[in-house]
Amino acid sequence: MVLKFVDEYRDGKLANQYAEKIANLATRPWKIMEICGGQTHSIVKYGIDQLLSPLVTLIHGPGCPVCVTPQSIIDLAIQLASTPGVIFCSFGDMLRVPGSSKDLLTAKAEGAQVRMVYSPLDALQLACDNPDRQVVFFAVGFETTAPANAMAVYQAKKQGIHNFSLLVSQVLVPPGVESILSASYHSPHESIHGLLAPGHVCTIVGYREYENLSCKYKIPIVVTGFEPADILQGIAMCIAQLEQGRAVTENQYTRAVNRKGNQQAKAIIAEIFEVVPQVWRGLGRIPASGLKLSLAYRAWDAEYRFSLRAESEEVKSECISGSILQGVKKPYECSEFGRNCYPEHPLGAPMVSSEGACAAYYHYRRGSQKE
Repeated sequence: MVLKFVDEYRDGKLANQYAEKIANLATRPWKIMEICGGQTHSIVKYGIDQLLSPLVTLIHGPGCPVCVTPQSIIDLAIQLASTPGVIFCSFGDMLRVPGSSKDLLTAKAEGAQVRMVYSPLDALQLACDNPDRQVVFFAVGFETTAPANAMAVYQAKKQGIHNFSLLVSQVLVPPGVESILSASYHSPHESIHGLLAPGHVCTIVGYREYENLSCKYKIPIVVTGFEPADILQGIAMCIAQLEQGRAVTENQYTRAVNRKGNQQAKAIIAEIFEVVPQVWRGLGRIPASGLKLSLAYRAWDAEYRFSLRAESEEVKSECISGSILQGVKKPYECSEFGRNCYPEHPLGAPMVSSEGACAAYYHYRRGSQKE
């Protein structure tokens, strides 16, 4: 079926048809993890999990770049924002993410120069307009934000703008997914049987890396979009593979994703960045799962420019975001959920981000004790 408009992807009759198909396909219990926080929000908002057969359980994965940004990087951001002569620029969803003692919004209230922008190129323009100030942009995200961040640095070097730099916390999804699959593979009691891969990330990088993961861990992976019809079709494709004993990577999101990805975007990422180990909040240090500016562009790296070093230790708190990001627990299983942790007073990043699982449950299913 070819759909053209957003309302068609949210059609209740079509959703029920997919749910019925899934019920007819599933003959035994299956656990499917969706990777992207955008998918999680659609699942909770539209009650997709509640439409499914009792044999099919959805597990929420670590697909929220704001949520996995380590606390130590938030502390560096606050330190930079509080440095005289620095204007610190960030997307709005990072302003309330807790560091070890405060967030960027609190630092701003205390006098730090924090500006909310909508693009790294906005921050670059701010550097042009304020040549006597150092302008730092908080480069956070998965592969989807990396091309724009890379282009900002490319333009800064090309135009000779030397009062601009990035504080980089770019993460790569496939290594993070592999970390979870490896743990699941060696723990039969916590097995994940199938994955819905993040459609927007795959528009940039394609899905060849996921084919390797399907082969290595014998698990079906379906690249999936974000609307209810997308997600239900992706689940149906995944269940069909499981019931047939297959384990390959398929593409549900064909209207936006191809196998090789966006070659121009990948080229600019490869030129500006290099792959490094990265700490993920809640998951720890994962090899080859992050990006930093390459040697040719190191002069635009804020950590290098300001001689900063992130501390690795995470402050203990009541927040169980690590377990939530790994899919081990759901938000309502946290004793602080909706009580001492809510969007205006978050204990952890999943309650702050527009893609965080805790925020999804708070906005759409508050008070639920079970699915």
